Amino acid sequence: MLTIKGLKVDIDEKEILKGIDLDLEDNKVHVLMGPNGSGKSTLAQALMGHPEYVVTEGSVFLDNETLLELSPDERSIAGLFLSFQYPSEVPGVTISNFLRMVYNKRHEENLSPVRFRKILKEKMGLLDMDESFMHRYLNEGFSGGEKKRMEILQMLVLEPKFVILDETDSGLDIDALQVVSRGLNTLKEKTGMGVLVITHYTRILNYVEPDFVHVMKDGLIVKSGGKDLAEELEDQGYAPFGE
Repeated sequence: MLTIKGLKVDIDEKEILKGIDLDLEDNKVHVLMGPNGSGKSTLAQALMGHPEYVVTEGSVFLDNETLLELSPDERSIAGLFLSFQYPSEVPGVTISNFLRMVYNKRHEENLSPVRFRKILKEKMGLLDMDESFMHRYLNEGFSGGEKKRMEILQMLVLEPKFVILDETDSGLDIDALQVVSRGLNTLKEKTGMGVLVITHYTRILNYVEPDFVHVMKDGLIVKSGGKDLAEELEDQGYAPFGE
């Protein structure tokens, strides 16, 4: 379980999150929705440990281990994964070498390139990715859809305890959205990991079934419910959900 209690976060001395309380369970899909500027991405970045997002109050635990005292890489090793909205390009580093490095770190192994390539091919097959993809430089010259698939491929390799997807569905066509969702659903079924999907749109919920939906507005969770709450948002927008 990822447990968030009374979390307050500042950026440039301005309070963005004003006291977030969420219990995000293993093997459940939680969806976080809200208007632009409500604090959704701030929550994601703060959970992962971005230094510009200053936690002023509150606590966060992953399976009873406190996260706020850990560096971002230690949070990743502990089992937290964040899929970024805008992944960075890393020229000169091949996908195969990068993913082997993070796999060995996460799983405390030292697989050779040959042994790891077998694992990587299996994961790439779930995302309909050509094997030539593994020899490309990390995100260099990638389309938006390719970057999103790369993020999901990294998730499949790491097999984290808890996944945060920050607007992963943004800019994806239907085919790419189906592939990305299939990878997420496959890993959830295999590992029982918890999932937090941050999104503006309900279309991803046609492929990833939510257990809980939360509405964020002005740095607070103003309502929680089931999938019907997302449908209510689709019909009415955010205006009825608090000030």
